[in-house]
Amino acid sequence: MIEPVPTDVVAPRRCGHQGPKDKSLLSALPTETSDAARLCHHSPPGANTTGGSFASLGVPAEVTAALASAGITTPFPIQAITLPDALAGRDVLGRGRTGSGKTLAFSIPLVAALAGGSTMACRPRGLVLVPTRELASQVHAAILPLAEAAGLSVATVFGGSPQSRQVAALRARTDIVVACPGRLADLIGQGHCHLGDVEVTVLDEADHMANLGFLPVVRRLLDATPAGGQRMLFSATLDKDVEVLVRRFLHDPARHSADPAAAAPAAMVHHLLTVTPADRIGVLAALASGKKRSLIFTRTRRSAQGLARQLAAMRIPAVMLHGDLAQSARERNLASFASGAARVMVATDIAARGIHVADIGLVIHADPPAEHKAYLHRSGRTARAGADGVVITLQTASQVRDVRALMRKANVNPLTATAHPGSPLLRSIAGESSGPTSPPTQKPAGAPPLAATPATGRAAAAVSARGRGRRWR
Repeated sequence: MIEPVPTDVVAPRRCGHQGPKDKSLLSALPTETSDAARLCHHSPPGANTTGGSFASLGVPAEVTAALASAGITTPFPIQAITLPDALAGRDVLGRGRTGSGKTLAFSIPLVAALAGGSTMACRPRGLVLVPTRELASQVHAAILPLAEAAGLSVATVFGGSPQSRQVAALRARTDIVVACPGRLADLIGQGHCHLGDVEVTVLDEADHMANLGFLPVVRRLLDATPAGGQRMLFSATLDKDVEVLVRRFLHDPARHSADPAAAAPAAMVHHLLTVTPADRIGVLAALASGKKRSLIFTRTRRSAQGLARQLAAMRIPAVMLHGDLAQSARERNLASFASGAARVMVATDIAARGIHVADIGLVIHADPPAEHKAYLHRSGRTARAGADGVVITLQTASQVRDVRALMRKANVNPLTATAHPGSPLLRSIAGESSGPTSPPTQKPAGAPPLAATPATGRAAAAVSARGRGRRWR
């Protein structure tokens, strides 16, 4: 472990480390980081930062210097309030809205705790559990520069990718594993991974992981880690569902919240547009045809696939993201959206967790979400780290009552209007059109391919999860 800069009160670590073998482990970070790392780490103009420093929070001097060399000098609120306890080895329960810097809040203490130690084959010492493949990749990208500077290795473990590569990484003594519960449980059941040496466990997006589909396997995984290790739970929302995990697995946790329990960033502008079913596609096309990068949410995979194809047929470059896509197709579509080759992504709620793409100007709820937490997570793809953003929700007359209740629970007071495809309001929200939106007679040659490669998807994963449950009992 790297010794921290002294603070007024530093509690003893519970993991029993004896100190670093090399105090220059975190001498430098790459000057260029991924979009995920930049979104989690940097404080752009207007961002809500604390005005303090990492050193004043007890962050090890080597880590502080490494962060400074990458232009990361000022902690975000969630980092400022959680880092002292996390660095002291306490269990932590932290809440901060999407884009607030939670990844760095657990990455720094995770790396600091493990630096200087040694890892055995197939027995990682750090574990980060996340609900989706996309979030696993984003967290991996954020931790990797810190870990490499500390002489640590990081690997991802999730379904949809070759298991052999993940097994090889574990055998190569990977220090930190960022994993989705299902695939990790599979590897443990096959004897390829053991969690008996885990010193620090992180549960990211804890509320999602506590949902019924994840809770049983998450409990089994946490049961497999040593009871005396450090455990940290982070999410944009922390409610009674998370208490199931807190009561069982966290020891006297430090509880921190950087935001109200249900709150949208002040930089967001929320619009609630009432449309007729016949006008819905036309209104969506008018919004998506602007120059802003847009993320459109639907409730079902079939709806996402159909809407993406309709938009592409109207010469609006659009890709899709949902659970039935193969991992390679998901990565290809996400890369196309991040690069700007496709200005529009149509996604199910899978994209509300872990998709960190810069400069998303519009989040559009083509289908209103079922509950307010999903609304906040979806909407959190824009107005990140102090930037501005616009969130638009479409409702039909039959949905008015449910959407009103949803907005109330989310503490959002949207601007309301009735809209049709020719409404001037749509152009004022979306900006000038970047191209024609009338349906062509043929699929245009320049339209980006819509990756719809079939894969096992969530349905097959559920079957696999049931199988895993039988083996783990």
